[in-house]
Amino acid sequence: MYKLIAIDIDDTLINDDKEVLPSTQKALEQAIAKDVVVTLATGRAYASAKNVARQTGLNVPIITYQGALIKNLLDEKVLFERFVPTDAARKLFDYCIEHDLHVQTYIDDKLYAREENQKLIDYCALNGTPYYIEPDFIKLVDQPTPKMLIIDDPAYLDELSPILRELLGDQVHITKSKPQFLEIMHHEGTKGHALTFLANHFNVELSETIAIGDSWNDHEMLEVAGLGVAMGNSIEALKEIADYITLSNNEDGIKHVIEKFVLNAE
Repeated sequence: MYKLIAIDIDDTLINDDKEVLPSTQKALEQAIAKDVVVTLATGRAYASAKNVARQTGLNVPIITYQGALIKNLLDEKVLFERFVPTDAARKLFDYCIEHDLHVQTYIDDKLYAREENQKLIDYCALNGTPYYIEPDFIKLVDQPTPKMLIIDDPAYLDELSPILRELLGDQVHITKSKPQFLEIMHHEGTKGHALTFLANHFNVELSETIAIGDSWNDHEMLEVAGLGVAMGNSIEALKEIADYITLSNNEDGIKHVIEKFVLNAE
């Protein structure tokens, strides 16, 4: 019997119209009625993720910033938090400024960039995030941040990733949430680490967990979960490591998983 389900938000829980389908919502409620813990695991900031979580009626801790922050919805108590190490953040700031890259940082759950451009506008439109411009960006570098994000051409980011891994070392975790988004967190800021933490928090075995996602930033949680599920619209690399492939985010893929493995699994 599965007791804990962690669900990615973008292109997983929500469809291409950025909506949770009513049939998906009903399935979530049915799972919760069977005492299954349903949580979200997202790269989004807490401020953005909590709006989705509350719309779906969740009242448990949720995993945000790729796993760098786990926070209760009810009392907003922080259960787990990791920041990008300061020396790594400084190196990344310097590199991005030197190479004129668009980089964003998150401080006190607010998004900051050093200039307003189309990349920033498009990103914030995607998930309804307000943003703040700080031209003197370097003064933000020593402030704790759970995540830094670079937006650029997907092929260029593929070339940049190994360069940054060498520059920043193993103290950071680098992943892609979408092809054009390269995200940098503390090395323990992964969805897999966060799912392990939450399973322990709820006294649930990892074998009793389900993780559902669509992008490469979901692979760590699919690998540690008892059942790792890739959406039908997932990238191929995630489908290859998944235990099960469900329908797409536009075809009620989440509902299909809950019905198959939770509601009908007597």
